[in-house]
Formats: sequence, C-alpha cells, structure tokens
Amino acid sequence: MRWHLGERGRAAVDAAAALAAGVFTVVMLHQGGLGSDSDGYRSLDLTGFLLAVASVAPLVWARRAPGVAFAVSAAATLALIPYPLDVPPGLLIATYMLAEAVGGGDTPRRRLWAAVSVAAFVPLTMTLMLLGDASLSSMSSGMVAWATMFALVWTAGDRSRLRRDRIAELEVHARLRDQELRGQRRLAAAQERTRIARELHDSAGHAINVILVQAGAARLLHDRDPERSLRAIETIEEVAQSTIADIDRLVRALREDTGLAAPAPAGTTDLEQLVDRHRAGGLEVSTRFDGAPRGLPSGVAWAAYRILQEALTNAARHGSGRADVRMSYGESAVEILVRNPVGDRNRPGGGMGIVGMRERAALLDGTLEVHDEGAGMFRLRARLPYDPPATAGAVA
Repeated sequence: MRWHLGERGRAAVDAAAALAAGVFTVVMLHQGGLGSDSDGYRSLDLTGFLLAVASVAPLVWARRAPGVAFAVSAAATLALIPYPLDVPPGLLIATYMLAEAVGGGDTPRRRLWAAVSVAAFVPLTMTLMLLGDASLSSMSSGMVAWATMFALVWTAGDRSRLRRDRIAELEVHARLRDQELRGQRRLAAAQERTRIARELHDSAGHAINVILVQAGAARLLHDRDPERSLRAIETIEEVAQSTIADIDRLVRALREDTGLAAPAPAGTTDLEQLVDRHRAGGLEVSTRFDGAPRGLPSGVAWAAYRILQEALTNAARHGSGRADVRMSYGESAVEILVRNPVGDRNRPGGGMGIVGMRERAALLDGTLEVHDEGAGMFRLRARLPYDPPATAGAVA
C-alpha cells in the first residue's frame, strides 16, 4: 500500500528529520564524538552549536531546493571540522534527498553536477584537515568510513528515485490502459447498439412482410373460405403481438448503458418454432433436421434464425406457398438449405434481404449461396461455422 502525504505531511516529516539530526549532532559534539575522547578537537561552544544547527536546518526546504540545501549543509559541515564530528547526519540526509530529487526529468548536466559535488566533499574535507596540521594516517580510517557512508546514501537515494519514477510510469500506463479500455467498451457498446438496431429493423421488416401476406390471404379468402381467412387474421394478430414484444425488448436494450446484449434465439427449438409460425401463416413447409439438435453459440443462433426467417419470408412473398427446409448440425458448422418454387416475375435475389443474409454469414466466416435451379425452383444454402468447444457455452 502506498501512502500519499500532502504538502503539510511532507513538511512535518522533513522538520522531524531535521530536529532528530540536529539533536544527534549536538549530543555527539557535546560528548566529544562517538568513541573515546580525542585530543585536538574543540569542545562544543556557541559557534559549534550554531554550525550544528546550520548543518541540519536546510533539511526543512531540501525537497524544494535540494541543491541549495546540500550546499548549505556541506558548508556548515566543513566549518565543523575542528569539532569532534564523527558522523555528519545532516549532510548525509541532504545527500539522500539530493540523489532522490535529481534525475528523471532533470537534465544530465544537473545530475552530473550533483554527483560531482557529493563525490568531492570527502577529498575537500581531507584537504582542509591536512591544512589544519592533521596527519594523513590519523584521519584515513575516518575518511574511508565517510566515503563509504556517502556512497551508500547516494545509492539508496538514487534507487528510491528510480522506484518512484517507475511507479509514476506504471501509473501513467495504468491510466492510459484504463482510457483505452473505456474507449474499447464505448466502441463495443456502439457496435452492440448498431447490431440491436439492425435486429430491430430485421424483426419489424419480416413481421410486416408476414402481415402483408396474411392480410392479402384473409382478404381473398374472406368470402369463399371464412375459416382460413380467420386463421390468417389470427396469424396477423400473433405476429403483431410477437413483434411488439420483440421491439420493446430491443428498444429497452438500446436505451440501457450496460447489458446491451439482447437474448439470442435458443438454437434448434427457436428455429423449429419459426418454421411452425410460417406454417400457421399458410406456408407449406417440409422440414428435415440432420444431426443431433443442439444449442448454438449466440452469434450463430442469431444468424441462423434471421437467415431462415428471411428465406421463408421470401418463399411466402415470391413463391407459390411451399418451401423445403433442411437443417444439418455438423461438428463445426450448421448448414441451412431452403428450396422453394418461384414465379418468373417474382424471383428473389436482387433485394437487400439477400445482401443482409450474406453479410451475416460473412461476419461468422461462413458462406451463403443462392441459385436459380431452373424449372421455377430457387435454392438458398448457408453454412455457419463455429468452434466445437464453443458449443459448451452455447445458448441452450
């Protein structure tokens, strides 16, 4: 879990670090260092106390100006050379914050200057101590320890910066990915709305065609065969009610922001019901189902339903009132074959219905063929493939 501190929280942390480093420095100078008392060092006085405060005070604004804070702390630390300063806590913290701050969006030149400034501090300290008559042998072990501490602190600050930059990069990628996913969801929703609107068009169009055919039959049979005329009117009523329910369902899905997918036809059962409805409308339909009836994937179910619906509607409108339907359920595809007699002036094939059926089949990598077999016979054949494993989650 990452904790995000505000400006006040970070300022409080920096002030606490400066206070702790200051207390540690003053106590260390007062005790004469971390080890045994060493001769040749000045005891803590007012000047030493003020220099100790100056060495840690920049930590309060080090986040805003890390370079300035390091320079001020380094100058105060150098001035503390006559005192028993075994460890410079203020400058070490300033070094860490400088390493953590530079880099990323900073220029390579600024980062180079920061690294050179930190690396030059120990040699500069040794030079000043040599000028103050200190022996090289007496200060060598202490300067090696200082160099090691500064190297480790700089490395830790640099690792922290890299981690922070990496987290920021991941957050940017996450935001971009989230935006991409939202865009994909909006695109999918728009495509789904288009599909549902198309289903609405197809459903209403087929229903109107059936109603027109049945209305014409009822008018022609009104006087000579009232019973058949009444059945035609009942079919009109049934188709109208079913269409109203279908339109209500699709329009409701169009209005919703989520859950746009409309229920698909339920495979074999709905296809048989579709055939029965056209039989009730007066079309003589002979059917043959090869292979074990099964549930179909929703996309295949929609396509099969609409293609068969369009083919039977064409048979009713352009044919002589009869159609032969054959459905074949294979291991990887369902095939639909519809044959019906047609008159010379009412041959289908040039309208938008055939174009729509071909498009539905193509979307599933399937095929749709229409042929005029001659002798007044029209044939439509569609093949809709599906992956065999997909049938496990098909609409039952």
